[in-house]
Amino acid sequence: MKSTKESREYGVVLFHTNSAALRAEKTLLRHGVAIKMIPTPREFSSDCGVSLRFEWGEEARVRELLESARVEIGSLHRMP
Repeated sequence: MKSTKESREYGVVLFHTNSAALRAEKTLLRHGVAIKMIPTPREFSSDCGVSLRFEWGEEARVRELLESARVEIGSLHRMP
């Protein structure tokens, strides 16, 4: 039986510091990107314990916005 809920793919942005995560959250929300702050998934290594989850279809926009705002990210991954 199939779920009626649409399946979505997500990405996650990892950070070196909590302050970078907070700056990224503020930047992305200001530009209307749907994000959620989550604990960093175990399968990804990170210096910071929090990450931002976003819809994978927004990956290029997320990269561009964070780069433009000069927010230092650790890495960006598609979630399994």
